[in-house]
Amino acid sequence: MQRRNFVKATALTLALAAAGFVTQPAIAADTIKVGILHSLSGTMAISETALKETALMTIAEINAKGGVMGKQLEAVVVDPASNWPLFAEKARQLLTQDKVAVVFGCWTSVSRKSVNPVFKELNGLLFYPVQYEGEELEKNVFYTGAAPNQQAIPAVEYLMSKDGGSAKRWVLLGTDYVYPRTTNKILRAFLKSKGVADADIMEEYTPFGHSDYQTIIAKIKKFAGEGKKTAVVSTINGDSNVPFYKELGNAGLKATDVPVVAFSVGEEELRGVDTKPLVGHLAAWNYFQSIKNPQNDAFIKMYRDWAKKQKLPKAESVVTNDPMEATYIGLHMWKQAVEKAKSTDVDKVIAAMGGQTFKAPSGFTIKMDEKNHHLHRAVFIGEVKADGQFNVVWKTKGPVKAAPWSPYIAGNDKKKDEPEVSKGK
Repeated sequence: MQRRNFVKATALTLALAAAGFVTQPAIAADTIKVGILHSLSGTMAISETALKETALMTIAEINAKGGVMGKQLEAVVVDPASNWPLFAEKARQLLTQDKVAVVFGCWTSVSRKSVNPVFKELNGLLFYPVQYEGEELEKNVFYTGAAPNQQAIPAVEYLMSKDGGSAKRWVLLGTDYVYPRTTNKILRAFLKSKGVADADIMEEYTPFGHSDYQTIIAKIKKFAGEGKKTAVVSTINGDSNVPFYKELGNAGLKATDVPVVAFSVGEEELRGVDTKPLVGHLAAWNYFQSIKNPQNDAFIKMYRDWAKKQKLPKAESVVTNDPMEATYIGLHMWKQAVEKAKSTDVDKVIAAMGGQTFKAPSGFTIKMDEKNHHLHRAVFIGEVKADGQFNVVWKTKGPVKAAPWSPYIAGNDKKKDEPEVSKGK
């Protein structure tokens, strides 16, 4: 009788669980589910697909070393297809249906802002691996890419310096959405603080997927031909970078004449471009594949081996880049925080994340700030080489603390450098 009652009770429990009335914390399962929320199709696939592969590679590495608290990680991959509302829909699916303990994902700021309310409402946890415009600090998000003071501001300061060419006029060129517009708002205010007149700043935006840059390149050439040294700051995102750089080469705009510094172009985006005409143009990041140290050698080898094993397209020529490194750091730091908290409970993991460190492929020991959910990151500026890699021409002496609220935007001096800690509903 007791056995029969036990069987009935077990069957009832299973039925309730299947109906969604019984939930189990992620830690009680045989595996710990990890969500991967990156565009594998559409205009952003050129950049985001490699981040999905990096996350899967890192999960495999962690699992091979015993997993997290003795449990294997199980990846749940979804494709929001470069569709910003679909990001929110897929985030909700990962948290409510797939019951993931954490999500690694998004590239554009519009996709991140699309999912932020979902993570707040459901008290989920997102690791965001790409440089962004700042002006945000969410309790449920850890930002492993650069804030403006860890990329945009140092890059412009470099171009203003004698070593960088002493630029006097500026073209702020970007894709038309929140990251480029907010970053350029910050840069315009910064340039004004340095005495640059409005007449010496040109601002242009193109939609996602834009492919015809002939007219814009002609305008840049005209603007640059008016007597003062001109530099272009590019916040173009996604596959539009390919036609932009092709047209730059076709127009003969060399780095010695009008240098371009990019914040969203790395080794992966340059794989589809003839880089010989682009030699000397710049990118600012917190990591380049060309950095020489044992950690980076191991990281590059691991990804090349992964690409061959998974038979990725053009596996023989895969490259690593900054957001891939940020994904790798984020996954390892989350693992460390879970093991410190002895739980995948979101609030406990958040509390354990502050102060986490990791010896990164960039060569520095990277720290998660104790309060502001951002990494302390070194800054590198690299010149494009003929082989599509970057020669580092400038770097900070060590990691720089992120400033999520830019001092060049009015009112930011009154904002707290830490997220609200009230639990999401």
